[in-house]
Amino acid sequence: MNRLLTTMTLALMAAPAFADDAPIVHDAEYYILQAQNGEKWAEEDAALDAALAEIRARNDGKPPNIFYILIDDIGFGDLGSPTLNAIRGYKTPSINELASEGMRLARMYTEPSCTPTRVAFMTGRQPHRNGMGNTQVELSGFGLADAEVTLAEVLSEAGYNTSHVGKWHMGDIQASWPNFQGFDYAAFPVHQQGQLTIYHDDAADEEVSIGIGDNNYNDRFTLDRWFRTDASRLVTGVEGTRNEPVQEVEMASGERWTEAKYHDMNVRYQAQAMAQLRELAARDEPFFLQYWPLYPLTGPRTTTDQFTTPNGGIYVEKMKLVDQWIGGLMSEMDTLGVADNTIVIVMGDNGHFTKYSPQSGYTPMIFQGGKGKTTEGGVRVDAFVRWPGVIEANSVVGDMVHVSDLFTTLARLGGASGSIPTDRVIDGIDQTSLLLNGEEHGRRDYVFLYNINKLEAVVKEQYKLAIPGGSIENAILADFYDLFRDPQEKYPVSTEIGAWGSAKFVNMLQRHLMRKQKYPDMEPDVGMPYDGVTNLRPETQAMLEEWLFMRKTPEQ
Repeated sequence: MNRLLTTMTLALMAAPAFADDAPIVHDAEYYILQAQNGEKWAEEDAALDAALAEIRARNDGKPPNIFYILIDDIGFGDLGSPTLNAIRGYKTPSINELASEGMRLARMYTEPSCTPTRVAFMTGRQPHRNGMGNTQVELSGFGLADAEVTLAEVLSEAGYNTSHVGKWHMGDIQASWPNFQGFDYAAFPVHQQGQLTIYHDDAADEEVSIGIGDNNYNDRFTLDRWFRTDASRLVTGVEGTRNEPVQEVEMASGERWTEAKYHDMNVRYQAQAMAQLRELAARDEPFFLQYWPLYPLTGPRTTTDQFTTPNGGIYVEKMKLVDQWIGGLMSEMDTLGVADNTIVIVMGDNGHFTKYSPQSGYTPMIFQGGKGKTTEGGVRVDAFVRWPGVIEANSVVGDMVHVSDLFTTLARLGGASGSIPTDRVIDGIDQTSLLLNGEEHGRRDYVFLYNINKLEAVVKEQYKLAIPGGSIENAILADFYDLFRDPQEKYPVSTEIGAWGSAKFVNMLQRHLMRKQKYPDMEPDVGMPYDGVTNLRPETQAMLEEWLFMRKTPEQ
């Protein structure tokens, strides 16, 4: 691909002249759309500003509250539809009700796995731009850079109170944690479910994990006692306030981490999300509450006493519980009187973890592939947005949306667009018009699909170019798919599309890559894991010393 693209003129690196009045820097493709639709968008924006001002006036001058719920590893079609629930053999009635009360985003794209999707939402930037495209499952010593500007920071500038509860997974260093990235309060695990539900004895006993645990193999040939990760030595759940050190909670020195403790953590986060909702609603100020459950991901069946769905899958049982929890939160919003002026978003972060199919209860339903893939099954998710009286109830939009768009859109709805940085590319596009005006008012018709740092696919309208391994030699002969006709990506129409579209896609790629030259990718912050945890247990300190020693051995 690079060999083909080098023939393009470097003049494309310059920002187009018609972008002079745009304070936010976007990727090159945005300006192609703006050149053709800019006048229409300007008219829409003037009307939207008037509508938002009227909405705010009805709410005593305050912008809407924002409640964002992100569910882990849940594929398209698993939530929001009683019919598809029936196909799966379980029900999500609370999320189905919320979906019917708001807008269904039928073409919501995310990143292929947990960390990059969360980074894209929080920063409005695809994670190849800041070194956060990979999902870490061990001590890493890096994380989301302090120089990144998060939605929580942007909304804080506009007077929002901010709270985060649940999974975070953007680094094990202090600078990357939510209470150092704009949240006034945060309760979260430093790591993700891999450590919390797989790296312990219960998982080993059920062979969810192999080769760890005290009862699962004979260690007479074991020389390296540092080789196996033990969740009991990791920092588990922590809590803290803005720009202050955190404390590990509910884990004593010498205590073993178990599946029961993981379950208790999930229950605790639900209770804390409820408590934060009540506390934030009691203030006469707008709030941004973020709740990212760890469930439905789980490993052993240890904490499931009874399976209550025909599906019988272990993830499905936990998803049923999360649905009940979300229903409780929505009911509490009614009780507190904040539902009408609160934007609620419920969505998945990427496709299924197909490694655990079918015993999890989930396999790809509509699209091919799952977590870690740039096929549609990895990056297409259910997404629902509710704002009573503003967003049309029971509506469905087919316009393309990327998770990074929520950053820019929510900033505008919160009156905080002026705090979005303008010294870097913001991939998120303002989709306020889509939310308020409905279908055919979206402002995106493209998405670049990266896997860590490799560009593996590009979608333009319904046409998709696959770039296996991040490289193609001949775009005319590459695999193109028509996603409306072939959502499973099984039947390439390379000649039918490639004959007219290959050059267009190559030019699109060239503009994108040249834009990256003008605005080079940044690096994550690095540091000592767990610095800023005030009550490290002795076993955790010992693990850190081992980690440091292993990092130094290449120099010895």
